[in-house]
Amino acid sequence: MRDLLPDIKQSSPDYFTFQQDSAPAYRALETVSLLWRETSDFIPPDLWLPNSSDLNPVDYKIWGIVQDGFYAHKITSVDKL
Repeated sequence: MRDLLPDIKQSSPDYFTFQQDSAPAYRALETVSLLWRETSDFIPPDLWLPNSSDLNPVDYKIWGIVQDGFYAHKITSVDKL
């Protein structure tokens, strides 16, 4: 996190919203505290719905593409999987 924030601030110095999912490491008190201090706009884990296709369209689009590619071919062996 400490390495990521400087990069984000450099690429979007005026304004950005930091969004995270609800992975246990991201919900840790130290992480949430750091994000409150260091980001201009932070959506805390308790206010974000991590499994919403409306709120996370990129994640769902990418996984849809991966799933389509996965199921495009019949899997006949562990090696093909």
